[in-house]
Amino acid sequence: MAKKVLIATYSRTGTTAKVAKALYELLPDADRFTIEVAPGIFSEEMTEVSEQATKQTETGNFPPLSKAIPNVSLYDLILVGSPVWNGAPATPIHSFLTDLQGYQGVVAPFYTFGGDPGIFEKTFKEWAGDLQVKAGHGGEKDLAAWVDELVK
Repeated sequence: MAKKVLIATYSRTGTTAKVAKALYELLPDADRFTIEVAPGIFSEEMTEVSEQATKQTETGNFPPLSKAIPNVSLYDLILVGSPVWNGAPATPIHSFLTDLQGYQGVVAPFYTFGGDPGIFEKTFKEWAGDLQVKAGHGGEKDLAAWVDELVK
């Protein structure tokens, strides 16, 4: 039986959304969810966004999501897309993973970055708490092969 997949993506500039689009092409039956925060939460300037994310992480005051997540009990696998900010997931991902607590399926991150991915996957796993997390995709391996491994 085919796994039911949700592709949940936070993409500030559109780069991570492009990877999500490629995933939709590989998984045409997957459902989509855009992770969003209220307008004005983040600056338009990436340097300021970096400072905001650092402060949010240090204080534990992560941005709330602007829309409720779907009924995740319907899914076997959730692919979570994020840009890398300061070597970690974008802070809205923390809010999304917090809302996922209690989910019984598998979660796997995919991420985009312009420099060094830092400790993205380590931080993602920490933020995921008790969720079952599989290895992510950061562009270092074939996207189709990664998907095939997850949906076996």
